[in-house]
Amino acid sequence: MRAYAFHHVDVFTRTPFEGNPLAVFNDARGLDDAMMQRIAGELNLSETVFVFPAVRDDSAGTLRIFTPAAELQFAGHPTIGTAYVLHATGALATNRRSFVLEEGIGPVSVRIDDAEHFTAWLTTPPVTLGPQFADRDGVAAALGIATADLLNAPVQVASAGNPFVYVALRDVPTVDRASLDARAARAVFGEHAASGVYVFAVRPGGVYSRMFAPEHGIIEDPATGSATGPLATFVLAHGLVEDADTLELTAEQGTRMGRRSLLRIRTSGSGVARRIEVGGSAVGLIDGVLRLE
Repeated sequence: MRAYAFHHVDVFTRTPFEGNPLAVFNDARGLDDAMMQRIAGELNLSETVFVFPAVRDDSAGTLRIFTPAAELQFAGHPTIGTAYVLHATGALATNRRSFVLEEGIGPVSVRIDDAEHFTAWLTTPPVTLGPQFADRDGVAAALGIATADLLNAPVQVASAGNPFVYVALRDVPTVDRASLDARAARAVFGEHAASGVYVFAVRPGGVYSRMFAPEHGIIEDPATGSATGPLATFVLAHGLVEDADTLELTAEQGTRMGRRSLLRIRTSGSGVARRIEVGGSAVGLIDGVLRLE
């Protein structure tokens, strides 16, 4: 019988049972692709992480990230949550504050704040802006809202490894009323609906948001770090927030589903040289062992 220890943590929160839950298997040697996918399906969390030995000298580990239905090449809350587990279990030297985690997209830089409460920051991979969608009536219908509820901004794909469709809405109550019809979304967005549809309203200091990814087995995600970096690029590109050489925003997500998450965004520089960091806290909840015969 093989035994695999795992840690269940809540990410982008300091409060147990809020934020986005995550399972981290911090020594996954011996598990193959099919078994990792089965385990992720069994746990049925937004993502499950399997950590393998590092390849690079500056790396703290190699991550495989699975939703209940598919493997991801990059994801934010698994990156922050894995950093927390490695830090909390002593896998990282106590004074190690900067390292990379090797993911499908490549090495992702992570740094840990030297503060009372654990806070880690990932550097978002390069962001690209993709297609825009002109059928605003179709977009609104797919979200169960009126066309007038859409903000006067493009509906567009943006990606830092995982593409999301970004839809700006007029206010927070409209975001809370939205509900994605997966079939209608596929009709409007085509293959771009698969990774997820991110809806948000701008408010002072940041945004209020929700993310739907039913084709990945995620009806609604409590916190989506891989969508939050591209969000910064999107709102700056379309003038939804005032541009500056340095910018700090907070994205509140998951509140509508009872799992409030706070994702912090820091940007510096401008244009293609702009650096975008996404940060947040985490809290441990459960330590367990998976036994396989």
